[in-house]
Amino acid sequence: MSLNIPTAILALKGQVINKIELNDDDQKVVIHCERDKRRAVIDPLTGSKGRINRLVKRQVRDTPIGGHSCWIEIELAQVYLSKNERRMEHCPFVDKGCYYTHRFCRLISGLCRHMSIDAVSRHLGLRWESTKNIDKTYLHGSLPALDPTQLSGLKMIGVDEVARAKGHDYMTVVYDMVEGHLIWVEAGRTADVFSSFLKQLPAETANGIEAVAMDMGPAYQKSVRECLPNADIVFDRFHVMKNYGDAIKNQRRTEFRKADNDGKELMKGCHYLLLKNADKLTENQSEKLDRLLTGNSNMNTLYVMKEQLQALWSHTDVETMEQQLEQWYQLADQTNMTYIKRFAKSLRKHKTGICNYAKYQLTSARIEGGNVSIGMIRKRARGIRDTEYFKLKIRQTSVPDDRSMFYV
Repeated sequence: MSLNIPTAILALKGQVINKIELNDDDQKVVIHCERDKRRAVIDPLTGSKGRINRLVKRQVRDTPIGGHSCWIEIELAQVYLSKNERRMEHCPFVDKGCYYTHRFCRLISGLCRHMSIDAVSRHLGLRWESTKNIDKTYLHGSLPALDPTQLSGLKMIGVDEVARAKGHDYMTVVYDMVEGHLIWVEAGRTADVFSSFLKQLPAETANGIEAVAMDMGPAYQKSVRECLPNADIVFDRFHVMKNYGDAIKNQRRTEFRKADNDGKELMKGCHYLLLKNADKLTENQSEKLDRLLTGNSNMNTLYVMKEQLQALWSHTDVETMEQQLEQWYQLADQTNMTYIKRFAKSLRKHKTGICNYAKYQLTSARIEGGNVSIGMIRKRARGIRDTEYFKLKIRQTSVPDDRSMFYV
């Protein structure tokens, strides 16, 4: 079957199309090219002109055409420099030693952003490892550098940890909380890892940071106190409420063990009703929760204290928030519930960072949004064993995705 595709459309710089073969049985298009004789023979290392020692044929994979896989047979010159020195000339659209065109690698990377590696592999007829390595190589060469030394104008930043898999290979991610951009990612979750980022910041940028949002882990606090002594630490309110939710869960388990049969029946299926906001409850859920709170005084206290703790975040004055939080501590100390007392003790240690919320109104919503994207990366990949690749995929989430990801 005869086909004619202009060379300019395929962007095969330095090559001239000789023949195009279409094999319907194999669903394969092969484009045969020869070297453009008008092109000078250039040594890729020195940039100096040489002469052709011999011509070498190579076949490389390109983006599909009309539903057919596409292969391009190219012709490259081996440059003669001296008796013992010869090198292959550079090809503008294929890297040295690679059997895939730049645009094919770009297509794979674009697909891997939204599909699992396994799905892309089956769709294009590639090995799983080949697909992953192509995406990794493309991302390594195309993503903008996350260089702390070039950052400026930072006012508020957020830091968190993410894992390649549960309990494996944690990484530290840092966001600009004003603009919402990922500005740094590195393997590890220790104070030294975060400190390495802060120490690379220009002095003017570091001095301009007013607040750092984080959870209540000690490692990142240590880094901020050492490297940003003028910045305030703001503990995330969602993290505080999550910890209180854990305290409710543990205390409810204790109450369940102490209850008689009627009390146990009353508490069954009520765990999430205690955590859910009142305005989100259905009519049946509200009735069930009312029965629980009426029938168990400790559960009623837990719920009332949760509502009071949530109300703290409405304050915009630090001093008022500190006073209200102190009253909450006193109420917790008066209960006979171990887990609530333990939680209150933890809050006391972190009072300043919690009440700084009133000053900055800073939450980790942007960080959590980034963590959702990172979670989707893990889910699509069904676990990532390559930590460096995982780091690149996290960096990719900070790059806008548009149709140019798929088209030249």
